[in-house]
Amino acid sequence: MAAIDTGTQDLLADLDAGVLTLTLNRPEARNAMSGAMTAALADQLAKAELDAEVKVIVLTGAGKGFCAGGDVKGMDESNQGGGDGSIDGAIHRQRVNQRATAGRLFKMPKPTLAALPGPAAGAGLSLALACDMRIMATSAILTTAFARVGFSGDYGGTYFLTQLVGSAKARELYYLSERVSAEEALRLGLANWVAAPEDLAARTREIALRLAGGPTVAYRYMKENLNRAMSGEVDDCLDLEATHHVHCGQTTDHKEAARAFVEKREPVFIGR
Repeated sequence: MAAIDTGTQDLLADLDAGVLTLTLNRPEARNAMSGAMTAALADQLAKAELDAEVKVIVLTGAGKGFCAGGDVKGMDESNQGGGDGSIDGAIHRQRVNQRATAGRLFKMPKPTLAALPGPAAGAGLSLALACDMRIMATSAILTTAFARVGFSGDYGGTYFLTQLVGSAKARELYYLSERVSAEEALRLGLANWVAAPEDLAARTREIALRLAGGPTVAYRYMKENLNRAMSGEVDDCLDLEATHHVHCGQTTDHKEAARAFVEKREPVFIGR
């Protein structure tokens, strides 16, 4: 396992066997997002996208929480101090931060997995929903939380939640800020797996290693196909699938998988 210097203790990173684990690390604040954390997360995701050694990204939280979202205490202190800068500047910074984190997790041409040891709220929920899949401890809960602090929502949560559960349920969860248990999240399709707290790390690693050993070229195009299907026209999706499918048919991984099928063995993918 190779630890990576992120430039801040608010975000820990390590790379092991193709799995990049990014840990939101402010357990005393339920891993609420700080400026340093957000900047480091954006930086690590940008690097991971281009690093051939990174096959899959796992996003998790330190301690007993995943991420409480924005630092509401810090917001209150800023409000009391009057804040600084223009509203236009603030909007631009918010847009840049959102695209560099939640946006990149969603568009990243590699599998992304959120592992939730505890609550994911507000923007923390949005980050989890931006990932391809989610695994939750049975003790974890999800909540939009924005209505409770007078916010409309950020980091793509309205988009991701609507896509996953439909418009009516997404509106209910945003308007009322109800807490969603792990079991309910699994039923709704917000979670892919639920594990006992003591089993979460091992189960997460099992899934991540399986993804890391998969056909990375096919995953890249598969993810683009799936993302485009969320809002694209059917003919656009059909054409994109055709292009990507034929391209994958030329890869070493596909040829190895076909040979392995004939030889009745598991394929060994090399990402080419």
